[in-house]
Amino acid sequence: MTELITLKRLQECPELLHTAARWFSRRWGVPEEAYRESMEESLLPQAKVPRWYLALNDKGEIVAGAGIIDNDFHDRKDLTPNLCALFVEEPYRCRGIAGKLLSLARRDCGEMGFDTLYLVTDHTSFYEKYGWTFLTMVKGDDGSMERLYQAPAL
Repeated sequence: MTELITLKRLQECPELLHTAARWFSRRWGVPEEAYRESMEESLLPQAKVPRWYLALNDKGEIVAGAGIIDNDFHDRKDLTPNLCALFVEEPYRCRGIAGKLLSLARRDCGEMGFDTLYLVTDHTSFYEKYGWTFLTMVKGDDGSMERLYQAPAL
């Protein structure tokens, strides 16, 4: 039997905030407090961005996630909002979960009035499968050059 994966906006399950902050921190090496602050901000009624998404297995465990933030630590502050922290646990890869998270984020951006969603990545063929196009190279806050992609909001 195929395991059921459910996509959730953090706003729909705020009780997972601390668990989600810890989960993202362990995947990306960013301090848990930074995720917690962003996630708390995302729960404010007036907040458009940041926004956080979780994919839960049938046991309620986080198996994938992503966020939308103003800027994902690059020098093109004018290109906003940015998808960030997309991660799918190894056993759950190649099941279309990332694509569903990307689509949900793009739909939410459209509903919030944004025309375009951006992301930085070192991947060179993954995001194209989901309708993203390479836009330009940007300088990361650490000085490294990164690929910036864009996709229209849905």
